[in-house]
Amino acid sequence: MARHSGGRGWYGKVLGAALGVTLLATGASVWTAQAGAVDSSPSKPAASAGPGGAVKPVAVTIVHASDKGARGVNITIDDGPDPVWTPQMLDVLREYGVKATFCMVGTQAQAHPDLVKEVVAAGHRLCDHSVSHDTTMDKQSEAYQSQQILDAERMITEASGGVRPMYYRAPGGAFTPYSRKLAASHGMRPLGWNVDTKDFERPGTDAIVATVERELPNGPTLLFHDAGGDRSQTVEALRLILPRLKQQGYAFGFPVR
Repeated sequence: MARHSGGRGWYGKVLGAALGVTLLATGASVWTAQAGAVDSSPSKPAASAGPGGAVKPVAVTIVHASDKGARGVNITIDDGPDPVWTPQMLDVLREYGVKATFCMVGTQAQAHPDLVKEVVAAGHRLCDHSVSHDTTMDKQSEAYQSQQILDAERMITEASGGVRPMYYRAPGGAFTPYSRKLAASHGMRPLGWNVDTKDFERPGTDAIVATVERELPNGPTLLFHDAGGDRSQTVEALRLILPRLKQQGYAFGFPVR
């Protein structure tokens, strides 16, 4: 999720639920500040997405590219799963035959394991979005970052029935060199975005669609949300965006690994 000031009430509940796991602090940054902070070593073999496979390290660089190539688009959906909005988004994705990457908050995955399993069963990919969505991750100690990332990995894997997250997206893009290396060593490619739809601000369905159309030339990875408030505008925006992009010759894929 992009760093912003809206939705604090919902995130306060998420953070409160995670107090037994982590301590919170304050601070701010953007993911782009960290994008070149670590070596750009080439990708290594990807980790298994299924249960029981050995974890293999992946590249530490923040990925944006699509495995569908130059005309590929990656749909990424953050902050859930949510019992109201995630099923609706799954329905829209199913209607148009599109696969997405769901960046899940650990406490949300733990609370709704049925939805995590439904996401996996539909062929979508999982992404670790930390335990409690603390957007000050880049201001915290390495021990804190490790706890947030690895505890969320465990929560999501358990909720899914053994399917590991394939990516790690720092809340608010608050990556650090350490968090990127840690995630990559656990087979989770650091995941950025190119188009922030600002759907969390509820600007209106038409505004969300217009943002995608205006900013898609910036890169293929689109950022949406399925939790943190009323996401009806996001659902309707996806219903318009998916067939429109298909008509324009785009193919929907996953971020490269």
